[in-house]
Amino acid sequence: MRSFFSKKRMIPMIGLLLILTSCGGQQEEESESVSKRETEHKILAENLSIPWSIVKDGGDFYLTERTGGIVEIKEGRQAKVKVNLSKPLASQPEAGFMGLVLHPDFKENQQAFAYYTYNAEDGTPYNRVVVLKRSGDAWDETRVLLDKIPSGAQYHHGGRLKIGPDGKLYITTGDATQEEKAQELSFLGGKILRINLDGSIPDDNPFADSPVYTYGHRNPQGLAWNDEGELYGTEHGPNGYDEVNLIEAGKNYGWPEITGDEKAEGMVSPLAHSGEPSWAPSGADFWNDKLVFAALGGQSMKLFDPGTKEVKTLIKGFGRIRDVLVEGDTLYFVSNNTDGRGLPKENDDKLYQVDMNSLTLEE
Repeated sequence: MRSFFSKKRMIPMIGLLLILTSCGGQQEEESESVSKRETEHKILAENLSIPWSIVKDGGDFYLTERTGGIVEIKEGRQAKVKVNLSKPLASQPEAGFMGLVLHPDFKENQQAFAYYTYNAEDGTPYNRVVVLKRSGDAWDETRVLLDKIPSGAQYHHGGRLKIGPDGKLYITTGDATQEEKAQELSFLGGKILRINLDGSIPDDNPFADSPVYTYGHRNPQGLAWNDEGELYGTEHGPNGYDEVNLIEAGKNYGWPEITGDEKAEGMVSPLAHSGEPSWAPSGADFWNDKLVFAALGGQSMKLFDPGTKEVKTLIKGFGRIRDVLVEGDTLYFVSNNTDGRGLPKENDDKLYQVDMNSLTLEE
């Protein structure tokens, strides 16, 4: 892989970071800002409110905010557009307006698919997948494709939406902190789901009349396909032990029975895991046959090599990173420092653009 920095330049930089990170909190923030200056970047949008998904159509960007809006960036102009949902958005931790993907015929039908959390009349929180339509000065919910996805009282909502090379809609769902049920095929939490774009069940799904594609997940939040059409996923583990997995139809990924390097018959162990401390991985995409994924807890961008099974740090110094999009050699990502767990800097959160060829890997 190409490297921008020479070894001579990297040695003093590493030394400086070691000195700063051995000190207190104020110095730690300084080390982040030093690292940030070493990564050439452009800011495409700022003052975002807990951004969750990045979608790009030609030169236009559409960013979901967990607080309920879609930020559109067109011809360099940033505008927050109202989203009219049929149910009030829930406010539990980690819940809200999350996944977004445009319909393949978006230019003609102005439709998109979205994933959000709401509270039922009895107060029970659920997640649902809906169709949105862009019209006038707003996005309007027009149809529910999948409902009553468990969300739990607070955590593990999943929420990533992607349309695969097969034209199907893939959905990640968290276990809603009901970990044993991640092994139950009748429970929609702790799964990767797969449906047709009209909400029906594909005939070739691994379990008859079920949207379940894979099971035994804790809180998957990243999906990406390589050029061979293989699907990879990133997943939050318990107190670390976050995972990178090769996702295959009908497979059981082991949660909560196995984590890390543990193995069990009929269950899939991860290709790579964080051990401790956590990466808290989220959105993912491919670049040059390698998986790029955002890290919230790791406050960095990671790069996974499927050939060597190694995970290295690609970018750091921007705080918590929620989602990533790769287009050619250009990397786009959103920070997530306003989510209550980060340290927001001026005008956070932001959408960034970086030239991948200007980066070097941290060994």
